[in-house]
Amino acid sequence: MIQDDANDYIKGRGAQKNVKNRFFAESYEIADDFLNYCAAEGEDADPNRTQYLEVFPKTIVNKVESPDVGMAWSMNPYQGCEHGCIYCFARNSHEYWGYSAGLDFERKILVKKNAPQLLQEKLSGRNWKCQTIVMSGNTDCYQPAEKKFQVTRQCLEVFHKFRHPVAIITKNALISRDMDIVARLAADNLIGVNVSITSLSEKTRMLVEPRTATIKKRLDTVRMLSEAGIPVNVMIAPIIPGINSHEVLPLAKAAADAGAVSICHTIVRLNGQIAEIFTDWIHKAMPDRAEKVLNHIKSVHGGTLNDSRWGQRMKGEGEFADQIHAQMRLARRKYFEGRHFPPLNHNLYEQYRGGQYSLF
Repeated sequence: MIQDDANDYIKGRGAQKNVKNRFFAESYEIADDFLNYCAAEGEDADPNRTQYLEVFPKTIVNKVESPDVGMAWSMNPYQGCEHGCIYCFARNSHEYWGYSAGLDFERKILVKKNAPQLLQEKLSGRNWKCQTIVMSGNTDCYQPAEKKFQVTRQCLEVFHKFRHPVAIITKNALISRDMDIVARLAADNLIGVNVSITSLSEKTRMLVEPRTATIKKRLDTVRMLSEAGIPVNVMIAPIIPGINSHEVLPLAKAAADAGAVSICHTIVRLNGQIAEIFTDWIHKAMPDRAEKVLNHIKSVHGGTLNDSRWGQRMKGEGEFADQIHAQMRLARRKYFEGRHFPPLNHNLYEQYRGGQYSLF
């Protein structure tokens, strides 16, 4: 538990500091100078406030080169994520924009307002071959920024217009706002939803994923989607040895009871800057078991906090990892027998395209 005297613990955030950007280290000296100037002038720079920064990418649909993530194409309406999940692999991508993978990732959210236009241009292209596009492969498309900017909703409208299949990954209940569009997509088997639920403990959730929807809201979301006939996969991901690894079976049962048709999992790996961010966080958030958890993580990755080997990096190895895999196999037999996540419809897009081209 968090120590009462840990006055430097930033409540409501995952990361507890900014780590140096490997590519733009000088940017932090400027930021520090600005904050020091504000302090000297008696002004409050409010460094813990979330900032929304509009960016203008030239493309929005990304080819996924990693062979072990289960998707071919992804798109991310936002970069950075206010959810603040301490383990998030996507933190490292914030460095390419000139920011830190630490607190900057949670407090500086890049908004791609032109994403719907870019998506329409992509789907209109003569060379595009229909494949399911995943929102989001990097950061959550239903993070808090979406309530304000509605970029994800606009993109779903584009998918529906083109009758193109889309999958969603989220740990937010905000998708319920868009059930009108989601239901229209589902009527033609054009959408599937992946809801991430990593714990049944609110105490754990608030520490590990501080600005996400509550567990109850996420389970309610699974139930709402399932009752509307929308296939839902629950992602018990990541499993963090010593934090939520004892919850595999209860989580699987809760997911099945809510109507999910499948479950999947990954084992945490602390790649890139995440190792430093996570290590700093756990010594502040869970000082009584910090070293035990870190040693457990190392035990499933050959003695290190990270493993970059394709096919192995998210599965782990060793006795602890084998126990987790065995629990998942048991959970599927016990709670998901006869259930499966259906393939999405790729035919309607080709029919739509054919109809459009026949006009010329």
